[in-house]
Amino acid sequence: MSDISIPAGGGGAVSSGSPALDRILDGGYAYNRLHLLEGEPGSGKTTLGIQFLLAGVAEGDRCMYITLSESREELLQVAGTHGWDVSGIEIFELVPPELSLDPEREQSIVYSSDLELGETVRMVMAEVERVKPTRLVFDSLSEIRMLAQGGLRFRRQVLAMKHYFAQRGCTVVFLDDLTQTIEDFSLHSLAHGVIRLEQTAQPYGAERRRLRVYKMRARGFRGGFHDFVIRPGGLDIFPRLSAAAHPDAGYRDRVASSGIAELDLLVGGGLDYGTSTLFMGPSGAGKTTMAMQYVFEGLKHGEKALFVSFDETERVFLRRGAGLNMDVQQATAEGRFVFEQVDPAEMSPGELAQLIRSHVESGTTMVVLDSLSGYQHAMPEERYMLLQMHELVTYLNQQGVLALLVLTQTGLIGAMQSPIDLTYLSDNVLLVRFFEAEGEIRRVMSVMKKRTGHHEKALRELMIDSEGLRVGPKLNGFRGVLTGVPQMVAGGKLMTNRDDAET
Repeated sequence: MSDISIPAGGGGAVSSGSPALDRILDGGYAYNRLHLLEGEPGSGKTTLGIQFLLAGVAEGDRCMYITLSESREELLQVAGTHGWDVSGIEIFELVPPELSLDPEREQSIVYSSDLELGETVRMVMAEVERVKPTRLVFDSLSEIRMLAQGGLRFRRQVLAMKHYFAQRGCTVVFLDDLTQTIEDFSLHSLAHGVIRLEQTAQPYGAERRRLRVYKMRARGFRGGFHDFVIRPGGLDIFPRLSAAAHPDAGYRDRVASSGIAELDLLVGGGLDYGTSTLFMGPSGAGKTTMAMQYVFEGLKHGEKALFVSFDETERVFLRRGAGLNMDVQQATAEGRFVFEQVDPAEMSPGELAQLIRSHVESGTTMVVLDSLSGYQHAMPEERYMLLQMHELVTYLNQQGVLALLVLTQTGLIGAMQSPIDLTYLSDNVLLVRFFEAEGEIRRVMSVMKKRTGHHEKALRELMIDSEGLRVGPKLNGFRGVLTGVPQMVAGGKLMTNRDDAET
């Protein structure tokens, strides 16, 4: 037995080196247990293994990295790209005799797998006895599998190493690159915890990486897939957003005004914080402008807003806002307005959810997603977007945030189609349409739904010019406006550039 004493409460948590992964694992790895970190080459196993050891160095643990698959120089290069100092980690580059090109170490017996595997394991044990680590990463099991030359001997050898390390109070992470042709789950039953890293090539854009916790005994880990990226500094992991995991901030009776009396009257006095509003209509109809009207008015009253754009750059957005008398540069300088341009080909849904969550936790009270058509392009299938949006909208509602969602419909005049139906997720739905009258293309808007109170059932004309957004009186005297080609009846009247909007 080793002279290392195992502290009482040895089943406690050991940090993985990633705060996000610790949250997913409900605290981290289990102390004095064996964990399996598996994934194809390039998925990030080595990086996450080094992060685990660096966290141990910071806590004063003795840490050791045993490598059969990479050289010491390669490990140091990996650490250097992340700006890490690994001088506190004992790196043991293990070269089994049968893998060495040294003639003096080459085996002369043809079928010598027993001797080869046994000598390799003895070299590992000798180094472990010397260092006496409390954290260890073994990279990788593929070489042990190759030396064992059989599933039964391989399983027995891994089981023997598991008991050996457990007697020495060592928390171990085994890396496996899944190079076997047939997926083998025999290791899963031996490991206390199993984490798989995956990377998927997209038809267009950057590859997507995600991880999944297959098992973690006696731990209420967070299941499902969690997106992550590899950046300088290690793995940046984005735990899957679950609204149920975040406490409800409580109901606050606050109403957001647009600053336009006619628009507030149309929506029944304003939009309630803690609700989601969907602006629907064709491209160019004024959906984003209406959302920005609420944001701009909120900024006047000290609110903090986040605008996530999939469709336009910040330069174009600021120029358009200035042209509509909605200049947000002062609020931007004060940190109360943040514009985030998102490329759906590069950013995963998990990273986007984490971006929004971080702003909400820092006090953001208004969030705009413009548009959900761009968000949909980041999702592999439509049903996954609905699940993502359900969690995101529910989370924002629970935090008392006013969520403004923009959805572009296909078509310009006449029948419209939505790429995805999100009306059932939204508390409020505002519809915008183009229509033709008196030789001009006009805009009309209406409120189709409001869960938290009454609203007008009327249609009102919408006008956007250099003065900003204006809403006209009810469109009395027309029928068939939403078809795009209405018919004027007695008393029909439209807004003009000189008219003041009157109810």
